[in-house]
Amino acid sequence: MTKVLGIIPARGGSKSIPHKNLRELAGRPLLAYAADGARQSGVIDRLVVSTDSEKIAELGRALDIEVPLLRPAELSGDETPMLPVLQHVVAELETEGWKPEIIVLLQPTSPLRRPEHIRQAVEKLQSEECDSVVSVLEIPHIYAPQKALRLEADALKFWHSDGPGITRRQQLETAYAREGTVYAFWRETLMEQGSIYGTRCLPLILEPQEALTLDTEDDWQRAEHYLRVAQKELL
Repeated sequence: MTKVLGIIPARGGSKSIPHKNLRELAGRPLLAYAADGARQSGVIDRLVVSTDSEKIAELGRALDIEVPLLRPAELSGDETPMLPVLQHVVAELETEGWKPEIIVLLQPTSPLRRPEHIRQAVEKLQSEECDSVVSVLEIPHIYAPQKALRLEADALKFWHSDGPGITRRQQLETAYAREGTVYAFWRETLMEQGSIYGTRCLPLILEPQEALTLDTEDDWQRAEHYLRVAQKELL
């Protein structure tokens, strides 16, 4: 049976939304949404939190999430990439004798995540020839990368060489953006290729109403509204 590890990364420091990983959203700890989705998906065998904060570790344990160790300082900075954080967790668990075959990254900043998102990503990874599966949203045509501009010496320049010739929507190629709900990948992709994506990454395409990433206080308030509405509908 394939061993599936779920990892929730939750640093203590946060500049855009202070203390977000300790904060309650719609009456529940933010970490609880990721934990619930993982458990209800039915595909996660072991769920852990990676954190540098003892307070977040205590919260994780209170939510019945495993906290095998605290993240070292060199992996806890604002600019620390996700890759070495995940590799650190897997390496530490393997020293204990537990080796996962699939890793699922569950960022707590995607509280609208549903159990089926996780399940579908893992099932797609297992059933199709690929290194990873990543949730994405289709980019609205007005924001298509072929139309993007940058400022160069105070003048507008196209990012894409095809930009100047694109005048109609029909000329645009559909583009997608990562949005953070779920990343699923093989252990070999992470530990041997040194990547979350590998060479063949497949999409789990979500609808806009299914996804919301908490980057700002406005995002937090929007999520608060959506989740409270959803809670009332369940009553």
